[in-house]
Amino acid sequence: MIRYYLLIMGLFLALGLIPKSHRFMNALAAGNGLLHLVMSCVALLTLDLPGRLGGSLYLDHLNLYVELITALGFSAAAFYARGYTDSLMEAGELDPKNLKTFYLAFNLLLVTATVALFSDNLALFWIFTELTTVCAAMLVAILSARENIDAALKYVFIVSGAMLFAFLGLIFLFTLSEQTLGEGTLSWTELAVHASEFSPALLLASFTFMFIGFGAKAGVAPFHTWLPDAYARAPSVSAILSGLMQNLGIYGIIRMYALLRESSAAPQASSILIAAGVFSIALASFSMLQQRNLKRLIAFSSVEHMGLLLIGIGIGTPLALFWTLFYMLVHVLVKETLLFSAGILHRQYRSNMREDMKDVFKLQPRAAWGLILGSIAIVGMPPFPLFPAKFFILLESAAVSPYLTLAVLLMLILASASFANFLLKAFSKVTVEEENEKEHRHITRTPAGTGETELENFTGKAGHEKDRLPGQYMVRDGMRIPAIFMLALALALGFYFPDSLRDLLDAIILELGYV
Repeated sequence: MIRYYLLIMGLFLALGLIPKSHRFMNALAAGNGLLHLVMSCVALLTLDLPGRLGGSLYLDHLNLYVELITALGFSAAAFYARGYTDSLMEAGELDPKNLKTFYLAFNLLLVTATVALFSDNLALFWIFTELTTVCAAMLVAILSARENIDAALKYVFIVSGAMLFAFLGLIFLFTLSEQTLGEGTLSWTELAVHASEFSPALLLASFTFMFIGFGAKAGVAPFHTWLPDAYARAPSVSAILSGLMQNLGIYGIIRMYALLRESSAAPQASSILIAAGVFSIALASFSMLQQRNLKRLIAFSSVEHMGLLLIGIGIGTPLALFWTLFYMLVHVLVKETLLFSAGILHRQYRSNMREDMKDVFKLQPRAAWGLILGSIAIVGMPPFPLFPAKFFILLESAAVSPYLTLAVLLMLILASASFANFLLKAFSKVTVEEENEKEHRHITRTPAGTGETELENFTGKAGHEKDRLPGQYMVRDGMRIPAIFMLALALALGFYFPDSLRDLLDAIILELGYV
């Protein structure tokens, strides 16, 4: 079955290399995202889950849920990409000759992520997860600037280097299954059935190695160092896709921890996850406070949220996992809103630095409000849906340790203060209007009363030229609509929790053996 899917997607990708029209290539990318979105919905509604498709594909509620989130994010990013890449080409930052490469990597990233999610074999999952790293790195390096190439290489070396540890974990797991079952296997389903028979110590060792690899993919500390550079240097649409790939790492961690819950090594694995989560939140919160670069601020916010997801997984209760899964969805919706808005401001000011942003409400009011509302949502303020997700994860953490809950809460407050500090300093700067400049001129009359005035001094004139308003960047509708849609969807989930979504999350918890 996987061969047929890859053949169809191969033909689809080849079709994208033929045309020279940007509109057609973008339509193919949007169609690819929407196709995967529709297929995921159809599979959830019509298939008897869990079940197999051929010998190597396995569908259950968890991988379909993560695929649904991924396809939704890709579809929104594809619509945003049209206007954004046009702007990059007009500014000379993106060579039109690289446009086909951009859309090839864009579509390949979705295809490889889909195959990774639906692979029942851990080796296939590892291979295609590694391929997503290569595709995402291509999108980071697409501008061909030295800084972008450096960020892409850093991304590849750190994540791929960490994934080598995950490969060692696979070897451990295969050997362990061979000793126990007489025949080695890396099938998720078979391993889940026999996990309780494995040696707890060796299973924990395998989990630890695999956590290093998948944790680097998710961008959790201390394997996060690629993330701020990738977000800061990549075009906004590429940073969005890198953010979506973080869910792939979290998916692998959820699967591996589900195996360990059947053994006596579960408490040790839980401690590893909670410790890594607290460390990620702490490092990100203190790093955010000093950030002057908007995209780096958003990047460290992702590290913080991945840490909270690790805590939710590590707590290991059905309620904590329920809200962790919900968190994965809402985080993508809100984070895309922030990055879409940040991309518009970057095109306006040709910079991500807050000191370069002036007259934001006059030049880009919609992007400004997108960042304000997105920031309110991402820090977990009601009525946005991250509020109940954070609340219930923290509530469950109190059963582990009240001190843990207090420490995490204080660090989350610090992260919230970082967003407030950045927005206040970036959005409060306005240029001095020409009519106000008159108040600062020194006008004197000659003793003879001729009415002649002194000329402005050189410093005042230079300052006036420096403070003059820049031209307004004309934002395409295709760049505004995805940001509005994702924020509106997040807000809707804050007011209404669909029964279908609740049933889906309950089904995931049941299939993973939490109840």
